[in-house]
Amino acid sequence: MTSQPPSARVVLLSGPSGSGKSSLAARSGLPVLNLDDFYKESGDPTLPPLAGGGGADWDSPLSWDADAAVAAVEELCRTSRTTVPLYDIATSSRVGAETLDIGRAPLFIAEGIFAADIIGRCAGLGVLADALCLRGRPFTTFRRRLLRDLREGRKPALYLLRRGWRLMRAERGIVARQTGLGAYACGKDAAMGRIAAAGRRAPVTGQKSPV
Repeated sequence: MTSQPPSARVVLLSGPSGSGKSSLAARSGLPVLNLDDFYKESGDPTLPPLAGGGGADWDSPLSWDADAAVAAVEELCRTSRTTVPLYDIATSSRVGAETLDIGRAPLFIAEGIFAADIIGRCAGLGVLADALCLRGRPFTTFRRRLLRDLREGRKPALYLLRRGWRLMRAERGIVARQTGLGAYACGKDAAMGRIAAAGRRAPVTGQKSPV
């Protein structure tokens, strides 16, 4: 696939769970690839365990299929279409698949908590427009994440509380790791500005960027 030059490029949007990635991506008006749909399924023998037991560590990049995510990003950049899994977080399983078609858009966003882990690979493929890490106040992120996860019934409440507390304490380290992988850490307004700038640099395909 690499022989065909890209007709679109990707902005990789990472950040701690609950940092506002999905809402920012929707606000941009660009097509969006949800990278969290590339989680591995429950029962996969390669899933990393939580330290001290208690099931799989879904906050580890090893719980995610990076190869499939990169393949989908590259296919979107070169052909404007790809097939993506539909993932149900509550049951930790894939429940189907759908076609994502970005049309003639020269830029799209791929967002997820592990987006920073594929920065180097996307850059090497020549499809990376920018890489961002949303950051904010850890307690604000904790509250937003907990309310969202409870509302959507993602996991049992006690599990969500324990995970949320663990992630709040780890948040600064999460941001540091993602910036170490090449993501630019910023708030939502700065992120929107960089996405708009990436849109102005994107390949001309006959359609203006909406940002």
